[in-house]
Amino acid sequence: MGSRKRSARAKERARFLSGLGGMDDVFAEEEAHQRKAEDEKEEARLMKACLSKQRYATRQEAEETAALCAQHGTHGLAVYRCSHCGGWHLTSHPWKD
Repeated sequence: MGSRKRSARAKERARFLSGLGGMDDVFAEEEAHQRKAEDEKEEARLMKACLSKQRYATRQEAEETAALCAQHGTHGLAVYRCSHCGGWHLTSHPWKD
């Protein structure tokens, strides 16, 4: 059984924690890894949703491009406002109207 003195308990606790081999570092490394993975996932989502697409400044410009594409054989394009950049993109998915 351990001592009842605070200083003795503090020394025992410090000895115990030092014997764990720095578990605090392991948890900190895991948290950093999780943050990095989330950042990479968000960057990939942004790239797929916006950065890899042609951006149009106005809805009219995007609609004109969709009409031009239809003249050249690409039918069914719609325009939508991007929530990431505020610009306009074309889509072949009708639910994005």
